[in-house]
Amino acid sequence: MIAILEAHRAGLLGRAQWARNIVSGVVVGVVALPLAMAFAIASGAKPEQGLYTAIVAGLLVSMFGGSRLQIAGPTGAFIVILSGITAEHGIDGLQIATLLAGVMLLLLGIARLGAIIKFIPDPVILGFTAGIAVVIWVGQWHDFFGLPAVEGRHFHEKLWHSLQAFPQAQLGTTALAAATLLIVLFTPKVSALKRVPGPLLGLLFATLVQAMFHIKGVATIGSAFGGIPRGLPSLQMPAITVDRVIELIGPAFTIAMLGAIESLLSAVVADGMAGTRHDSNQELIGQGIANMAAPLFGGFAATGALARTATNVRNGGTSPLAGITHALTLVLIVLALAPLAVHIPLAALAAILFVVAWNMSEAGHVVKMVRRAPPADVVVLLVTFGLTVFVDLVVAVNIGVIVATLHFLRRMSSSVEVQQQTHQDLSREFAHRGLSFPPGVLAFAVEGPFFFGAVENFERALASTGTDPEVLIIRLRWVPFMDITGLQTLEEVIRGLQRRKVRVMLTGANERVAGKLRRAGIVDLIGPENFCDNLEAALSRLNQ
Repeated sequence: MIAILEAHRAGLLGRAQWARNIVSGVVVGVVALPLAMAFAIASGAKPEQGLYTAIVAGLLVSMFGGSRLQIAGPTGAFIVILSGITAEHGIDGLQIATLLAGVMLLLLGIARLGAIIKFIPDPVILGFTAGIAVVIWVGQWHDFFGLPAVEGRHFHEKLWHSLQAFPQAQLGTTALAAATLLIVLFTPKVSALKRVPGPLLGLLFATLVQAMFHIKGVATIGSAFGGIPRGLPSLQMPAITVDRVIELIGPAFTIAMLGAIESLLSAVVADGMAGTRHDSNQELIGQGIANMAAPLFGGFAATGALARTATNVRNGGTSPLAGITHALTLVLIVLALAPLAVHIPLAALAAILFVVAWNMSEAGHVVKMVRRAPPADVVVLLVTFGLTVFVDLVVAVNIGVIVATLHFLRRMSSSVEVQQQTHQDLSREFAHRGLSFPPGVLAFAVEGPFFFGAVENFERALASTGTDPEVLIIRLRWVPFMDITGLQTLEEVIRGLQRRKVRVMLTGANERVAGKLRRAGIVDLIGPENFCDNLEAALSRLNQ
């Protein structure tokens, strides 16, 4: 259900709820101001484009999303992807890729695939978010320390060139950035300032200092971008061609994948904080609409913003009215205060991104997982982290999921047991029912899913008998499902036993497994008289 309709039915849009949601929306809008500009600049866009993204996406996700507490806009997790797309395809390419990603997200939501994102393992998510944090942190050295332009496309090249350029760091820029960083970090620890957003105070401090003293060598939004235009952008369609679509379909998929993951993670966190429940499919639809619309108004990719969503919950937000107010607050700021942005130092925005990167890294969680998690999970985390930093986010997530899946399959296959049941065991099991266990009969019990990973266990167990019995009973009572590999293996084993004149009986298959056995022709292969509902029926037929 669309969150705003759910909120209306729950009475959360009534006048009694207006004050708390409007106040929360204003606070979140103020928090979003420096972040939106910082994320835009780091992504290769203009600062106003970050504001436009926060306005359009924030408004549409609040209206059409599946979480009534979600705040959407540009985020730090996107920086690595978007900056690469902008560098290679230009800002128009970024906007086309965003629009295509919006279509993908919309289709994912319509196809009700929102729950699939939940199956991405925690080590993969933690690995790529920590990797993104490292890339963001290193990427901001240029503005934080006032370094000359850094060359290199890959992370290790940028890192090496940045380290070589450190002797050229500008003292004034570094001092202003360090002061901003301290303000952002320690504002929440001062009781009188606890409710004032630290990034805003840091931004105001650095802007006032630069406006008053004009510190030499400090780059500002004015010197780098010519300031922020007052007013809102007009509707403008990107120049979409078939060639551009084909060229940008890969980057668009990357944006859609990361946007889906981050927005749903943010919604889950909001649910945990506020005791609500979101609709993951509707959330993807809302994110899709937002990403389709943002490029039409000068914006770029957006998703659910975890920090701003958490701020919304902590400040009393209960409905989409807070998200709508957040967007309107940014509109008023752009209309009234845009000319003042010329003095905002890029070093201050870099300091804010330092804090964003640290929070995103979840360093404490990473250390805890490395120390306490099983070795295989640690490997998945480190592989995903390393590939994110040094190769590519999409490669990192794909390889991380594949490694985690293979490890899961290995554990599943080892948990499947194929045990030979002795005459004594079976005689004791059925003695009280007056059934005897005839000689020349062997029984095997399969416990667990009979899938391709468990085939080896099954074949090994049958081979261990050494001699061929007259009758082999395979008990499937504890098999929840079978895949095509399991069915084919079972058929091959049965044919091999039949060639050696061994009678094969199958017992205890549940309705789902029995249907697959019939469709695969295995029931006809052994004969319907050898396909029994349970072991008792099989023994009764053998004793006739």
